[in-house]
Amino acid sequence: MLKTPLQRLTGLFCITLLIILTTGCNTLEGAGRDIQKAGEALESSADGDE
Repeated sequence: MLKTPLQRLTGLFCITLLIILTTGCNTLEGAGRDIQKAGEALESSADGDE
């Protein structure tokens, strides 16, 4: 399958990149939820609903 060192290195690089990108998406999604909740709290505070 992966016979040469370059093929092994390329495969390892692709797997590592996939893991990093997947982790990054989850982190950004969580940050987006936090920002949205902060915006909702600010909006309700401005409306006087507290």
